[in-house]
Amino acid sequence: MTMTITEKILARHADLDLVRPGMLINARVDIALGNDITAPIAIDVFRKAGAKKVFDRDRIVLVPDHFAPNKDIESAEQCKIMRDFAHEHQISHYFEVGEAGVEHALLPEKGIVGPGDLVVGADSHTCTYGALGAFATGVGSTDLAAAMLTGELWFKVPETMKFVYHGKLRPWVGGKDLILHTIGRIGVDGALYRTMEFTGEAIRELPMSDRLTMANMAIEAGGKNGIFIPDAITEAYVRGRAERPYEFYSSDSDAAYHSVIEIDVGKIEPQVSFPHLPSNARGISQVGDVRIDQSIIGSCTNGRIEDLRVAASILKGRHAARGMRLIILPATPTVYRQAMHEGLFDIFLDAGAVISLPTCGPCLGGYMGILAKGERSVATTNRNFAGRMGHPGSEVYLAGPAVAAATAVAGRLAGPDQL
Repeated sequence: MTMTITEKILARHADLDLVRPGMLINARVDIALGNDITAPIAIDVFRKAGAKKVFDRDRIVLVPDHFAPNKDIESAEQCKIMRDFAHEHQISHYFEVGEAGVEHALLPEKGIVGPGDLVVGADSHTCTYGALGAFATGVGSTDLAAAMLTGELWFKVPETMKFVYHGKLRPWVGGKDLILHTIGRIGVDGALYRTMEFTGEAIRELPMSDRLTMANMAIEAGGKNGIFIPDAITEAYVRGRAERPYEFYSSDSDAAYHSVIEIDVGKIEPQVSFPHLPSNARGISQVGDVRIDQSIIGSCTNGRIEDLRVAASILKGRHAARGMRLIILPATPTVYRQAMHEGLFDIFLDAGAVISLPTCGPCLGGYMGILAKGERSVATTNRNFAGRMGHPGSEVYLAGPAVAAATAVAGRLAGPDQL
């Protein structure tokens, strides 16, 4: 019987020969993830359930990344709850400030997640790991508590939407532009509780950093998960990095899909999603004259070394516009160190940027770049809902690192070719 890659992974973890969309299954969890916002709630539920021991101290990951280093007393208390729990249960993958980074950049980098895994995390962007050919999805804190206790969770098998990307990418177009265009095409609920399977010749040439970006934003279309068929690029990324044995799955050629959507990437230019929905996407040539106060380059979506290199290539020899706040947030300490050693920090500093510690920070309106009423920010983050980055009267425009860097120089929404 034929299945998609998502169905195969779920069947394997449920010890079933076959699953079909709509089935309710109980499946083993390879990794259960929590952060400084969601884990304390899960820990409270875990303790109220009378639990004395986690199912596997090597399969739970706790990352303080949203408000760490602590921005105030409340966030310090949240992080302390995580820290005490990690020490109490001898959690192998607890990352303290200095070795922590944005969770969804950190876990692939460390080899904690791998192809064929079933990963749950109490953060909606856990779907990032689908870039590696894993089934990864966000869950609530109560479900995280159950996973930490039992190592299992129930799932409803999702239908799969297949997105086939044809052609060659235009200059300055990357994974962020592809996913913004896709969400703009189907809407923020266009893949509601469905798998978004990304394939096609354009995808097969896409580097891992861009795949991670695309999988990261599957949730912005309502997707249960986003996933790529693992290939030679996947193998090159995980070889020597993966902590555990991994397995490549692929969709059968005659697998059943909810729908198949064909996209010609040669027609896609750098994208910008206008407030207040990621689906409000348009090409850079169609944005008009929109003045911007702040440019954020970072986050779990676009804070990897490849993203910083793109930004640096545009900022080199240039300076941010007068009145522009340019904030660079390397996603992990490894990315931070690499960018520093490659001389990217000099480029950013010469351009008038400030370089942040690795943190989610401004993405969720936490700190390190909060907007006042009436201010506008272009950001390589993943959400631009009203009030997402600060005052409800502020505006966030989503874009890739190329547009974010060019905008910082121009002082208005702009692509590199407009400088």
